[in-house]
Amino acid sequence: MSIPRLLLLAVLAAAAACAPAHAAGAGACAAEKFSGNRAFAACADLARLGASLHWSYDAAAASLSVAFLAAPPSAGGWVAWGLNPRAQSMDGTQALVAVPSSGGGGAYEVQTYSISGTSLGAPGPLSAYRTSGLAAEVGGDGRVRVFATLVLPNGTGAEVNHVWQVGPYSGGIQIHDTKGDNMNAKGTLNLLTGATAAASGGDSIIRKKNTHGILNAVSWGLLLPMGAIFARYLKTFRSADPAWFYLHVACQLLGYGVGVSGWATGIHLGNLSKGITYSLHRNIGITVFALGTLQIFALFLRPKKDHKYRVYWNAYHHSVGYTVIVLGVVNIFKGMAILDVEQRWKTGYIAAISVLGAVAVALEAVTWGVVLRRRKEESKSYNGTSNGGRLPLSM
Repeated sequence: MSIPRLLLLAVLAAAAACAPAHAAGAGACAAEKFSGNRAFAACADLARLGASLHWSYDAAAASLSVAFLAAPPSAGGWVAWGLNPRAQSMDGTQALVAVPSSGGGGAYEVQTYSISGTSLGAPGPLSAYRTSGLAAEVGGDGRVRVFATLVLPNGTGAEVNHVWQVGPYSGGIQIHDTKGDNMNAKGTLNLLTGATAAASGGDSIIRKKNTHGILNAVSWGLLLPMGAIFARYLKTFRSADPAWFYLHVACQLLGYGVGVSGWATGIHLGNLSKGITYSLHRNIGITVFALGTLQIFALFLRPKKDHKYRVYWNAYHHSVGYTVIVLGVVNIFKGMAILDVEQRWKTGYIAAISVLGAVAVALEAVTWGVVLRRRKEESKSYNGTSNGGRLPLSM
């Protein structure tokens, strides 16, 4: 075979190798076909919510034609995609939202929103972009397809921030899920190279949520109950005095310190999630923190054992302490539900508090036995004495 023919075969082989490589780089989105002979120059499979984006960008005309594809969380839900001229966030996004058409029949229509804060507001023309060709349809795979052409303002670079989302629709647009992929469905897109990048800080927020949960589970949910067990049961044994007191104080102070850190991370997460409020979880957390702080300050006001007000202080201390423990455990389960943690974490925590509960039940039986035996012995020793055989007022 001649050298020219060998060169020709080499060129054809290289071209054949490059073609599938390019298609593979485009991902599954490259196989999509659209109605109305729509075609786009580039596409990308997005990292969240199983969505994909197709686009053609005319830099000279500053025109961007897009097709966004995503599956609603349930039949008849909404899907949305938009650009944000300022940041990777919902606030400021110029959104294209596909919702079920008022005509019914499974059809969809596109509404546009200029989002301020975390409120959609009323639909209306986008404030940052001129739009045309708005349309929506449901594909054969069940994903809703949103079509639009946007005219980008002068100064828009090749790399843009984009945000996408899905949610339920029932008489109107309902709030989307606030966990996992839904909170991280944002990133950057290079209109020329096709490069996409996931949202920065998404994994960081997840780590902060996990840290918040672990700190609070260890503090309010484990250390404080342990401290209460030391105080209630060990002090029955005279040989454990005053060790039980120091163990009790150590557990409560350490638990409170760790709990303050967990509470502070919760406040920080709230500041990072404007418009997303878990009212009951937040209110219980504030109550637990306030009562826990009150317990710490009450230590400095503890009367001596023989003081006439000591009985009132004890009643306050015990009631508030047990209230903090109960509310803390309840709120830990609330937090697990919010974070949607894996079952193994729930099982692990349930096992831990079950062990503490079993220890408390066993010690309750043991200490009652000790107290009753002690009362019986002291009753015998006081028979025939000047107090008429009565037991002393304080044990």
